[in-house]
Amino acid sequence: MKKIALLVILCAAYLIPSLSVAQEVTYVEDPSQGYLLNRMRDNWFITADGGVGLIMSSYDRHLKFGQRLGAKADLFVGKWFSPLLGLRGGVDFEQLKGATWTGNYAALGYRGDIQAKDRGFNFQHFNDVGLVGDVLFNVSNWLCGYKPHRFYNAIFYVGMTVNWVYCRDGARPVSDGPWRYGANDDPDHSRNYSMQAGLLNSFAITKKIDLNLDLRFDLMQEHIDGAGMGYRTWNEYPGVLIGMTYKFGKSEWNAPIQVQCPEWKYTDNEGDALTANLNNANRKIGDLEDQLRKCLEKKPALAPNNLNEDATGEAPLATVYFPINRTEVLGVQRNVVDAVAEVMKNENRNYLLTGWADNYTGNDQINVRLRKGRVATVKNELVKKGVAESRLETQINNGELTNYGPKCASLDRAVTIQRK
Repeated sequence: MKKIALLVILCAAYLIPSLSVAQEVTYVEDPSQGYLLNRMRDNWFITADGGVGLIMSSYDRHLKFGQRLGAKADLFVGKWFSPLLGLRGGVDFEQLKGATWTGNYAALGYRGDIQAKDRGFNFQHFNDVGLVGDVLFNVSNWLCGYKPHRFYNAIFYVGMTVNWVYCRDGARPVSDGPWRYGANDDPDHSRNYSMQAGLLNSFAITKKIDLNLDLRFDLMQEHIDGAGMGYRTWNEYPGVLIGMTYKFGKSEWNAPIQVQCPEWKYTDNEGDALTANLNNANRKIGDLEDQLRKCLEKKPALAPNNLNEDATGEAPLATVYFPINRTEVLGVQRNVVDAVAEVMKNENRNYLLTGWADNYTGNDQINVRLRKGRVATVKNELVKKGVAESRLETQINNGELTNYGPKCASLDRAVTIQRK
């Protein structure tokens, strides 16, 4: 058994280095091959923002700068379909303030009670409520590569909006009545369209929340100076908005998985030496396998102190058995001790008495006590029967006497008597 165990250990020693090399193979994401599409329910977001805008129509230079600033607000729901491209849609509110000439009673939101800074012009005010849709492009991921949870992202967007116009109703020259849908005296200008583009500066506060600074430019269909000649067809409407974005579901993107093998780090001479060592190891493994096979085919010799032979190859003179957890010689075992004593008195030999206990019951401390007690009991009985104490040598053995398993443990609770 010792040879077999040694062979197994040696085989494992030669195999372990090759296993450790195999463990160096790793599996990593490869962004150079692009990114995988996420599930439809991932990468959604909602954005709310607000700010100010400045309408730039035909006569607005006749107003003070502060009178031209109007409030803007948006509410979007959107989704990113890749690290670069996304869509968003929602509703917006725009407060437009401008100037018109005093005689233009077809203008929207005409306020004759508020004078412009130049004579001959009056203040006008109306609101747009619209539906907006944008295409988003992440410039940071395009230029610098995708990075999860990057603190700053520059996002360019373009889109279109359809607006419904609301202004105050009332008799001329002052419109100070309730807000209503439609243009005063100009139903053709009750709805207008605009195109917008902008740069959304997004700052990551947490993994789920971003702070946004939106720099927007709208090109809005003319509808503030009423019908007639002398006004522009499109008006510019730049604005600045600040808002927050909340992200739903998974927001990261995964790249395809690639196998990454370890690099060869040796010179040609070192590689040849490793190959030679491997071939030598394979030969030794083959020799060990042959030795192992021969050991398995060979009938094992009985070890000394076996139940059937003693150290000289002779069978033990006798074996005295004991009940579990007992050290007294009981029952028929007394007859065995008496018979052995008669043989010993007629032989001019010395004897070795070995105490045994099974290792399936009790603990080590108890079993050692039983072995010592049993061998001492048998020795005392033999001395009482007339065997010289000087001819008796005692020892204990912590192993198994028979090694036949727990069902045969009673065969291991014994004292063996062998000739020396």
